[in-house]
Amino acid sequence: MESSAHIDTFARDNLPPGEQWPEFLLDGPDVAYPKRLNCAVELVDAMVGRGFGERVALRWRQDGKPATMTYRELAALTNRIARVLTEDMKLVAGNRLLLRGPNNPMMAAAWLAAIKAGLVTVPTMPLLRAKELKQIIEKAQIQAVLCDARLKDEAQFCAQPGHEHHCAGLSQIVYFNDTAPDALDALAAAKPDDYAACDTSADDVCLIAFTSGTTGSPKGCMHFHRDVLAMCDLFPKHVIKPGPDDIFCGTPPLAFTFGLGGLLCFPLRVGASTVLAEKLTPESLLELIQDFRATIVFTAPTFYRQMAALVGKFDLSSLKKSVSAGEALPDATRQLWKQTSGIEMIDGIGGTEMIHVFVSSPPESVKRGAIGQVVPGYVAQVVDDDMNPVPNGTVGRLAIKGPTGCRYLADERQRRFVQSGWNLPGDTFMQDDDGYLFYQARNDDMIVSAGYNIAGPEVEDALLRHEAVAECGVVGAPCDERGQLVKAFVVLKPGYEPSDALVAAMQAFVKASIAPYKYPRAIEFVAALPRTETGKLQRFALRKMA
Repeated sequence: MESSAHIDTFARDNLPPGEQWPEFLLDGPDVAYPKRLNCAVELVDAMVGRGFGERVALRWRQDGKPATMTYRELAALTNRIARVLTEDMKLVAGNRLLLRGPNNPMMAAAWLAAIKAGLVTVPTMPLLRAKELKQIIEKAQIQAVLCDARLKDEAQFCAQPGHEHHCAGLSQIVYFNDTAPDALDALAAAKPDDYAACDTSADDVCLIAFTSGTTGSPKGCMHFHRDVLAMCDLFPKHVIKPGPDDIFCGTPPLAFTFGLGGLLCFPLRVGASTVLAEKLTPESLLELIQDFRATIVFTAPTFYRQMAALVGKFDLSSLKKSVSAGEALPDATRQLWKQTSGIEMIDGIGGTEMIHVFVSSPPESVKRGAIGQVVPGYVAQVVDDDMNPVPNGTVGRLAIKGPTGCRYLADERQRRFVQSGWNLPGDTFMQDDDGYLFYQARNDDMIVSAGYNIAGPEVEDALLRHEAVAECGVVGAPCDERGQLVKAFVVLKPGYEPSDALVAAMQAFVKASIAPYKYPRAIEFVAALPRTETGKLQRFALRKMA
């Protein structure tokens, strides 16, 4: 590894031992980066240097009206914030900085500024409470927090001596989107526009992304400066193919790597612009696309399904590409979106450990039922429990390697995720002779009923085609006779009422769609499904309900 610019060496000291790392594929032309590299400089200042200074980088609504910030203005703002971090807060390269805020310009600028300053950023979901923040703060030994003023309550508990969630190592919190004289806004406004960015190594850690939607203690995924650029130079370059005139928008939080890439890094990498918005609904996201003339949208399958029913109310003529990730995309949802919008979905599977998407296909290469092919720069294989490749057409575990990969922060679970140089994201797949990968389920979500292996997402896809079903989730329920039985939790569309007759009709519908042994032997109607803040179905919660 290249010599580090970090004065505080905690991040590098707590990388997994080298023998537990995955093999990194860094020979491709897309990822031929110099040894010294600051990814925030590449995403902002280098774009100004390439002539993009007067182009719009960020868009948002302010007091109900559209507002913009150019690349030159973003460079200046991030420089001023970096000065606050290093001059006022006295942070040094390698210190960890927790970021807490929804998708807005100050949250985006704070992340970029911290990386310019050589800090290790730890973005967190807005809905996290003090108990969850404490786990992250203590695991990453975080000294300082930048927090949106509207989210200050939970953060303050972590800095309050005597509180059950007090973190002894946390020494300062600075708030933004605030009018106070000691807020980040005022402190940054008083600084000069220039800043000498930290001369970081390409393999200095700049991001610790904590996994979303999991149970147990949080896992911190450590990513280098080069990983952030690789995220931009593989999946978007080869699959989305954006250009400077594109306008990105969507729902995933910037604290989630799906959102950090799709709604900030991807557009900045090509000189495009992004619309940052908080608390979107399916209807307000469609309105955002219409009003800002957005061309590329990122959101989860549930949003696309709900938006499909509303498409006719909005002018979506600007929209060219729609990207789905975060959870399995049912083919029923893909086809419904295509019928109503005319757009073929870009589906993808990625993960916080890999930083972003590694299996996907551009719209012109989609194969029905498949997520796609491996993204150029990565290689994949489907393996058995002993890491031996299985024949095409056989279900097994997905193994992946490429220029990015899993390095957990001081975590024994590294040994499970990385085996024999391969990353094992925990997904069951089947690959065909053309290299297309077909998602089956999470490894621990396969339902074994009377000796049959049944993938919950396949049953969900069949159910979603029934006219009465708005949403559904399928899991295995304990059964003395069958080991497990297939149980579906169903949210009905307006105008439909739960009944035994409707249950029987849905069961018959599924039997006619897929192999009859896969049908849900139990169906429970619910008002809503348990989901994470990123829209991911919480199957563990459904299993408890079952």
